[in-house]
Amino acid sequence: MSKIIGIDLGTTNSCVAVLEGRSVQIIPNDIGGRTTPSIVAFVDGGKRLLGQIAKRQAVTNAPNTIHAVKRMMGRRFDDPEIQKIQAYLPYKVTSAANGDARVSIRGRDYSPPEISAMLLQYLKTAAEEYLEEEVTEAIITVPAYFDDSQRQATRDAGRIAGLEVRRIINEPTAAALAYGLDRKQKERVAIFDMGGGTFDVSILEINNGVFEVVSTCGDSFLGGEDFDRALIDWMLASFKEDWGIDLGSDILAMQRLKEAAEKSKCELSMAEESHISIPFIASGNNAPVHFDRTITRDHFESLVIGLIERTTAFCEKALKDGNLSTRDINKVILVGGQTRMPAIQRHVGKVFGIKPSLEANPDEVVAVGAALQGGVLRGELKDIVLLDVLPLSLGLETQGGLFTRIIEHNSTIPLKKTMVFTTVADNQTIVDIHVLQGERELAEHNRSLAKFELVGIAQAPAGTPQIEVCFDMDANGILNVSAKDKLSGMEQAIRITPSTGLSKEEIDKMVKDWKEHSEKDRISREVTELKNRIKGRMAATVKSYTEFGRFLDRDGQEMVKRAIQKARDIDPAEDSISLLNDILDQLETGAEKLTAAIFNSPQGAGTPGKGEPKEADMKELLKSALDDVKS
Repeated sequence: MSKIIGIDLGTTNSCVAVLEGRSVQIIPNDIGGRTTPSIVAFVDGGKRLLGQIAKRQAVTNAPNTIHAVKRMMGRRFDDPEIQKIQAYLPYKVTSAANGDARVSIRGRDYSPPEISAMLLQYLKTAAEEYLEEEVTEAIITVPAYFDDSQRQATRDAGRIAGLEVRRIINEPTAAALAYGLDRKQKERVAIFDMGGGTFDVSILEINNGVFEVVSTCGDSFLGGEDFDRALIDWMLASFKEDWGIDLGSDILAMQRLKEAAEKSKCELSMAEESHISIPFIASGNNAPVHFDRTITRDHFESLVIGLIERTTAFCEKALKDGNLSTRDINKVILVGGQTRMPAIQRHVGKVFGIKPSLEANPDEVVAVGAALQGGVLRGELKDIVLLDVLPLSLGLETQGGLFTRIIEHNSTIPLKKTMVFTTVADNQTIVDIHVLQGERELAEHNRSLAKFELVGIAQAPAGTPQIEVCFDMDANGILNVSAKDKLSGMEQAIRITPSTGLSKEEIDKMVKDWKEHSEKDRISREVTELKNRIKGRMAATVKSYTEFGRFLDRDGQEMVKRAIQKARDIDPAEDSISLLNDILDQLETGAEKLTAAIFNSPQGAGTPGKGEPKEADMKELLKSALDDVKS
């Protein structure tokens, strides 16, 4: 049975972990990083770059470099939040035929789950190389305040990446699981989770292996990206004040401002001031101009105080929903990179009345919790029970366009609840069942999940029929809704899997494309590794031949020289694995002949063979081969 990996698919950075025994290991990516920037770039030749490599080229390839795509998961193009951030994005956001948000790159539209799947594929490959086995299952975390459509979009991304998503769990819940493992005493903890794009606050009771979410609240569009934007706005205004130039429409300049803002924000979490210097950012009066300003921590905090204070109402609501006061909270745990900001730490202490805990690694703790949940599902961890809650209410549209709640938010899942409705017209034989999710009073302001009809209702005066509607949600958040006319016995049911704008056929095609792309990536990687091995073996063989080639006979010398020459003459575009393996085999055979000749000579010192190579020829051969290796 293969391992179940835990993935924190973040807005700014992502992280993957796995449980080994009772210890969780963070899996490094291919360049050794413990976290991976959630960035995908498209370059010439249809090649994709991911993670840190994609981030490094973002300035020079801004329109084709995608970041913060998590903010678009399960959202529509006309969402006010999507419209608000478009001016800050170097790439183009478009609308699909059904109104869902898409990313347009190099003439092709990509869905947010498709882009996220590319990141998941990257993390999956890293895990397979670390574990030295195929990985097919994962636990993926999402913000607690993600609705069903956003969760389904995340699940679709996992499927496109070739992963069976065993469970979607809330990020604060995962963090609490990581914190509370092996803690026996009863505690009530608040998880304050602010990452790059989202904010959640969840209150949990931890008692000897039982993790029960009491309440959760948050904003799925509040995070570090907004703090960066506040700093970018200040930089734009400052530059216009200094030079009279508006950089807002310059994609390259905006990308440089974004990188500088992110760096400065991180510096201000540790230092009292940050010097921002961006040379040659624009041209004025036929001469280059530069951005050069210093910002203090106090000034930066004044720019973002409104964002920080927005969290207060969510914290108070989470306490109120749990019928708790700040005195009932034993500990506040900070999660997410943005919580490193001193002003946020002070604010959290003020809201909850206690100093927040910094004992968890804010960048890794969510992935650790996800890996632990994977261990629970595999049976590796015993005596752990995780009771999560529904973040947003579920209900039906009723007469007058009202939203009638059947399951209230913060209800513990799995759960099942039934409510009886009736007809609004005489002799009505059909009832429309419109399932929605949200907290607004009018149906039109909430998210539509599904519609179906109950037909065959016995004719009767309005208000007489009894139509029983049942909502049944399992631990994975999959909702089944059924409606039954108690008089006629007619029944209709539907399984709710919210649409992400992707049909089954589209997802299947993406899975196929991923497999094809994955095979190309595997071949490309194997070719690169073979070429690297050939270069290394060639250098070693040349050195050995230069020193000991005189102990080979003429045929042996010619064989080694031919192998070295073939290795030197490899075309950089060569991608034939069989040819490269053949060249490597010839080099290794030559190395073996050299070794045998050395050890078969008297006392291992050897006696020169006939046709001893000339010293000048050997020096030239060595120089050429070493130049090839360096290149």
